[in-house]
Amino acid sequence: MDNAIARTPSAAESSVNEARIRELQDSIESLKTQMKEMHSKLLEAAILNNKYVQTITDYQKQLEQLKKPPLFICSVVELFNEMALLRQHGSNQEIITIIPDEMKQTMEAGSRVAVTGNLSIVKVLSKSADVRARVMELIEAPDVDYDMIGGLRKQIDEVVETLELPLTNPELFTEVGVDAPNGILLYGPPGTGKTLIAKAVAHRAKATFIRMSGTELVQKYIGEGARLVRDVFDIAREKAPSIVFIDEIDAVGSRRTYDGTSGSSEVNRTMVQLLAELDGFDKRGDVKIVAATNRIDLLDPALLRPGRFDRIIEIPLPDEEGRREILRIHTRNMKLDDVEFEELVKRTDGLSGADLKAIVTEAGMFVIRRKGKAVTLQDFNDAYNKMIIKETKEEVAGMFV
Repeated sequence: MDNAIARTPSAAESSVNEARIRELQDSIESLKTQMKEMHSKLLEAAILNNKYVQTITDYQKQLEQLKKPPLFICSVVELFNEMALLRQHGSNQEIITIIPDEMKQTMEAGSRVAVTGNLSIVKVLSKSADVRARVMELIEAPDVDYDMIGGLRKQIDEVVETLELPLTNPELFTEVGVDAPNGILLYGPPGTGKTLIAKAVAHRAKATFIRMSGTELVQKYIGEGARLVRDVFDIAREKAPSIVFIDEIDAVGSRRTYDGTSGSSEVNRTMVQLLAELDGFDKRGDVKIVAATNRIDLLDPALLRPGRFDRIIEIPLPDEEGRREILRIHTRNMKLDDVEFEELVKRTDGLSGADLKAIVTEAGMFVIRRKGKAVTLQDFNDAYNKMIIKETKEEVAGMFV
């Protein structure tokens, strides 16, 4: 038997084998690179797939929502144990339906509810109120206190005992057997501190403060102003104890007249609703009213009678002591250079608190213009000449133009 003889590969064969190995290694590296790219594309496709799945889910939810029958709004007229008498909005159709067990505690007469086509109650809604009325609620109280108001100590004492005392110590009125005051009307020249007092009340009162201007109650369309007044007082009763401040009340509370236009009729309707809210059949509870005006002579007599405003307080121009106190209040944070206010107090007779504040501010501006560090008496005199004397001359000159 022949013995097998091992053959050593030649140099040419070894070279071919090495070339094939390198070729296979290159193919492997290329395949690895392609696999990484495919893996990256697979991840991107998975992310896109998740987005598409979420989009499809959202569309399905919208489609299901569109397939649901619409809900109707009804008002609860009366409750009978397990049943409720509802009045549908728009048609005024009245029906009786069963109250779901989970809604028995939250439903009451006057509530709004959502019902299905077969008039089954599915949800209790919040009370309806104009968004314009809701934004009138003061969330953050102004940083004005009574000690920042000068020359009105007597008037402030009246405001405190009329507004704050019934809210903080109602038992005092119960023991004496008298009804607590419900509201005050502040009147006087412009700039004397009426709105400032209201700001201090909002700061001090532990109550919801709702502020509005009389002009906000005058609306374009018929019935809108009266509805806005009604919504404001509904919110005030809902969030009692509360204080409602009506600035420039003469815009809506002037004497009732009729000039044949729909505008005057709408103002009259709004004022009648305001009168009803101030002293109507429904008790206001812990809702106090503060109103302010520069023209009390324009107000309707029905608005001024007792029961609507228990206190009518005049806010006059400050006297000499009041002007001195106002100047001290507005300059207590200023750097003064040996300033005595006696001469300025005498010169400012007949000016309001707002005028005095303007003089103090302008005096500070004189210091800033000259790059100074402290306010001198000359700065106050220059400010008085600029703000008061110059304006007076311009008014006189305007009369002869």
